[in-house]
Amino acid sequence: MASLLLFNKPFGVLSQFTDAEGRETLARYIDRPGVYPAGRLDRDSEGLLLLTNDGQVQHQIAHPLHKLPKTYWVQVEGEPDKSALQALRQGVRLNDGPTRPAKVKVISEPSLWPRHPPVRARKSVPTTWLELTITEGRNRQVRRMTAAVDHPTLRLVRARIGTWGLDQLQPGEYRVERLHLPKAPFKASPRKR
Repeated sequence: MASLLLFNKPFGVLSQFTDAEGRETLARYIDRPGVYPAGRLDRDSEGLLLLTNDGQVQHQIAHPLHKLPKTYWVQVEGEPDKSALQALRQGVRLNDGPTRPAKVKVISEPSLWPRHPPVRARKSVPTTWLELTITEGRNRQVRRMTAAVDHPTLRLVRARIGTWGLDQLQPGEYRVERLHLPKAPFKASPRKR
């Protein structure tokens, strides 16, 4: 039986268990042998990170082929207008090619924990919260997408991956779910002559 660990990754924590430079890692929060991240979340991002003890589950969650939707709450600088939102919905061109279309809407500030250190605030520049859902996972993709429409990301919290959500998990907390997966179909290897 596969285990899936839903972890609320705090700001500043690497999505790995060891680091040669001594930065904070998952090892400080998770003392369960045999689980590994199914995907990544940047050090300066917060929120849902899935870990599992099953390679098949890890592949199904992390591999771009499966297009598992990932939903983020994104605090951006400024107030995106209709054309900026439409550009995100259609897909924006990044230096590594165009993104797939995203779902995006303006939301009220979500009820979140304080971030340490806090997001820098400038009195002369307003901020806006977006809910952004993507189906790919390029390096720093959400940050690059919002920058491409001239609204840099100030805070990024992953709220959901597929059907799994943060719910009431606080930073550094996790819960474990058991998954009952069908076995992969057996493929006979070709006979040698």
